[in-house]
Amino acid sequence: MTTQFKLAAALILSGMIVAGCSRPAETTEPASAAQAPATSPDVHRFTVGALQAVALKDGEMALDNAAGQSPWADTAGVTEVLSQTGDPKIHLSIQPLLIQGEDKVVLIDTGAGGQMGTQNKLPASLAAAGIQPGAVTDILISHGHGDHVGGLVTNGALTYPNAAIRMSADEWAAIQGDAELAALVPIITPRVETFEAGAQVTPSITAVSLQGHTAGHTGYEIVSGQDRLLYIGDALHSSIISVQRPEFVNGWDYDSDAAIATRLALLGRGATQNLRIYGVHFPFPGLGKFQRQADGFVWVPETPAQP
Repeated sequence: MTTQFKLAAALILSGMIVAGCSRPAETTEPASAAQAPATSPDVHRFTVGALQAVALKDGEMALDNAAGQSPWADTAGVTEVLSQTGDPKIHLSIQPLLIQGEDKVVLIDTGAGGQMGTQNKLPASLAAAGIQPGAVTDILISHGHGDHVGGLVTNGALTYPNAAIRMSADEWAAIQGDAELAALVPIITPRVETFEAGAQVTPSITAVSLQGHTAGHTGYEIVSGQDRLLYIGDALHSSIISVQRPEFVNGWDYDSDAAIATRLALLGRGATQNLRIYGVHFPFPGLGKFQRQADGFVWVPETPAQP
């Protein structure tokens, strides 16, 4: 984790410990409990086979292409790639994914909890999707960085009190050993369930090891009938830089060589299999496919990017 991310994690945790490590009594709210859905630009509904899916906007990070801001050290290379957009800033959206079906309400990652310069839109996005926090049955964590676990806790208590919090065993070990996350651990421990790479974590979702970004970084493949969607976590951050120049070293990665290999493998598999991809940091709603172009790849969004 970079200095920027560690500082953000510290801010998240300072908010967590205000109310101590207690958590509210679990409600008996059924998984199907839902509010009346509302129309919101921060909610994008789609399907994966028989499953209902919702992209939920949490916020956005806008970074300068400069040391201390951008994770890519090759600022000249990034400038060249971004020149096609007409915007010199690096824009990374944050959108957790909700999957409903098979008596499950699954939330993949929980956003930044309002830290890292983001807007903490997830609670309102979830409400607009018609889902109450107590209705979430399972939370799947890709990895332990602040923009993915920051929303697990609100005012020192579990945000989703009835949900099992699932992540890879390697990632949980890394979180437990990270001093920056020390206040988070006792709050979530009673709900944490770990798994090994390749595990079937719900009837329709399989954990996919995507090595390099963190010690136990995990993607999730959602399958229903003939349809499938791959949630790629932080294997690729930018729909432009990471896709078009996957060989660029990213300072946020735990193991750069492994992360580059993972990016190349994902791009190749996605393009060859015409695989539907969910990019948690790609322009909202993060849905699309990788396509081969000349000697590289480009991102082809399923819908126009939404603000």
